[in-house]
Amino acid sequence: MFAEIKSKYDGVDICINNAGLAHPATLLEGETQDWRHMININVIGPCVCAREAIKSMKERNVDDGHIINICSLSGHRIQSGSSEIHMYAATKHAVKAITEGLRQELRQMKSNIRVGQISPGDVKTEFVLNMYPDNPTFHEKFVRSGQCDQSWTMFMDQVVK
Repeated sequence: MFAEIKSKYDGVDICINNAGLAHPATLLEGETQDWRHMININVIGPCVCAREAIKSMKERNVDDGHIINICSLSGHRIQSGSSEIHMYAATKHAVKAITEGLRQELRQMKSNIRVGQISPGDVKTEFVLNMYPDNPTFHEKFVRSGQCDQSWTMFMDQVVK
């Protein structure tokens, strides 16, 4: 993907990592393959994309680029009564830690590339539908419940050079 971006557009100046999926299961009953899938998508994917985006920026002497990780409110807290998403929450806590670690690494290098994250709450997307593909009525009830709407409830983490 990054080779194609380089050939078509010269490189990456802004990278928005919006990876997220969940396999609903408790930690006591979850499947290892589902956990690996979540970790690969929710954690490894944004790491690889951030690394390659920053490499692209450095190759072109871009020192004012941005890496923005889409996290989740689940990356800030563990909800009681939501044991089916504990592993998902763990992956989003990892995104939060990775964002801060990357920010510190760039700061040590005296880079002006900025790193931040956005942590939305419940939003009207296909996320819940994909989480429960065999139960489309759950998604409809979730959307109609008022738990989510078109706007994002979010924490905008301070972006510090």
